[in-house]
Amino acid sequence: MAKALSRFTIERGGDDYVIHIEDEDGDTLELTASFEQLDLISESLEEHLAFDADDPDLLEEDEDEEE
Repeated sequence: MAKALSRFTIERGGDDYVIHIEDEDGDTLELTASFEQLDLISESLEEHLAFDADDPDLLEEDEDEEE
């Protein structure tokens, strides 16, 4: 079963970047990524967010969570 994302950080580490992903239990995964890999992640997020923005039901759920 997938765990819920608690938080994440991205820091520059020399020529690469270090990504820390923390789950709901406090366990942290540390990954290195190149600029190109981060760019691909960014593009994928933009595509998914743009797709989700077209679905009014998803937007209503996000607004409910913020309250």
